[in-house]
Amino acid sequence: MITTENVTVKFGSEPLFENVNIKFSAGNCYGLIGANGAGKSTFLKVLSGELEPTSGEVHIKKGMRISVLKQNHFEFDDFTVMDTVIMGNKHLYDVMKEKDALYAKPDFNDEDGLRVAELETEFAELDGWQAEADAGSLLADLGIPSELHYNLMKDLSGSEKVRVLLAQALFGTPDILLMDEPTNHLDLKTITWLEDFLIDFPNLVIVVSHDRKFLDRVCTHIADIDFRNITLYTGNYAFWTQASALIMKQKEERNKKIEEKAEEFRKFIARFSANASKAKQATSRKNMLEKLTLEDIKPSTRKYPSINFKYSKIPGKDVLHIQGLNKSLNGELLIKNFSLDVVQGEKIAFIAQNPIIITTLFQMLNGELEPDSGEINWGVTATRSYFPKENNHLFEDKIDLIKWLGQFSQEQHISYLRGYLGRMLFSGEDAEKSVNVLSGGEKVRCMLAKMMIAESNVLIFDEPTNHLDLEAITSLNNALIDYTGTVLFTSQDYQFIQTVADRIVEISPYGYINFQMKYEDYLNSPDIQKRRDLMYNKFAQNAGKK
Repeated sequence: MITTENVTVKFGSEPLFENVNIKFSAGNCYGLIGANGAGKSTFLKVLSGELEPTSGEVHIKKGMRISVLKQNHFEFDDFTVMDTVIMGNKHLYDVMKEKDALYAKPDFNDEDGLRVAELETEFAELDGWQAEADAGSLLADLGIPSELHYNLMKDLSGSEKVRVLLAQALFGTPDILLMDEPTNHLDLKTITWLEDFLIDFPNLVIVVSHDRKFLDRVCTHIADIDFRNITLYTGNYAFWTQASALIMKQKEERNKKIEEKAEEFRKFIARFSANASKAKQATSRKNMLEKLTLEDIKPSTRKYPSINFKYSKIPGKDVLHIQGLNKSLNGELLIKNFSLDVVQGEKIAFIAQNPIIITTLFQMLNGELEPDSGEINWGVTATRSYFPKENNHLFEDKIDLIKWLGQFSQEQHISYLRGYLGRMLFSGEDAEKSVNVLSGGEKVRCMLAKMMIAESNVLIFDEPTNHLDLEAITSLNNALIDYTGTVLFTSQDYQFIQTVADRIVEISPYGYINFQMKYEDYLNSPDIQKRRDLMYNKFAQNAGKK
């Protein structure tokens, strides 16, 4: 359905990838993976026609409708939510608007009547009469209530716009669906819905994502951008991790055997080349040695940061006591009568349908916000480091990474600071770049270096995997599994929560649920929904009494 012929993309003299020849077939879902900067988003733009390759061609079967998940959240601000979704099928939208415009003409004539007849036929063939119902159903499934469907996009929140643009991409079953990070800013319930949608999707999907569970559930193939090329693997992300490692190991083992054989030949030649009776054999081995070639193992663009959290102050048993916490923002109740005790070594995932709830809680725990009422008491031995969801305010100064990190370190020796930056993949001149030009992923790695230097016994993370590539997520994931201090965090990454958390706390304006269990057990527990219903009913009853 899509084939590339010797596609090369260069920025300056350096190629992102070169001479890519690949075929994407209908009915499959391809996960496009690679390190930050490898060219994933660029390749999607080449496939969609948004970006011309430096050389080579992209061939798409004639008549195929391509749908692309839009990244500009302000592009449709002057359109209604419903129109924005239907624009996912541009041809249908154009027919619908032309038809409506003709009907609205005060001087409607015979020529207009003929054109309207043509448009009505085409509108029916495009299933236009079902368009608003289908769009409304998609919006409802993605958590956009019906009362917002005819509002202007500019009146929606950022997370609501994300969902509308996702509905736009999915609308009308396109032949080719291209999506760059579709799970960003979605809650876990919506991510699960999207996974199920794509599993049943009949046509071609190519998706970039850093969500490992998402890639495992939806992908039939993995397209790996590495070594300036793109290699296809059959299977999901978990299969790719095993297959790619096995292929690399086999290459290394073949090279090792070739090296051993070459050394054996060299020793024989050195020993017997002057021996008349062995000269013929020595010449034969010399010819064989010349034919031995090592397999070219190119350096991978995929690099794993070295993340290791430790603490300098031994923590006591009692880490945190929260009692009767209440908080509203802008007149909206977020947290009601919340109480929690945390002991040393616990790793707690905080869950909320509205992510602002957890961000607000963490800001109060870090002393950035005051509760409306209630108490927050940290243990006398607790030392904490906080990873905020929004960190741009920490990177506004025009200083280099070494000076930036030095602000948070008692040890000021440059080699010490460079050591931490090097572990976060900022080596050599990279450590001297200005912090105000860093990408989102680079800022996150700087924040992790800051937290490592602090050596705190309590770590608080608000969506730490945002902006990270799969390699960095894996490193952070493993570091928190190994960490023996206390971790309070929230994330939309299923595998991250499942492998790190041993306790789940769900918070809503109606109350909270506190369970000592793994995340998968929490998701599958029939008791959880019963607790939610009881919480909501009690809240509604109390509100009714008032």
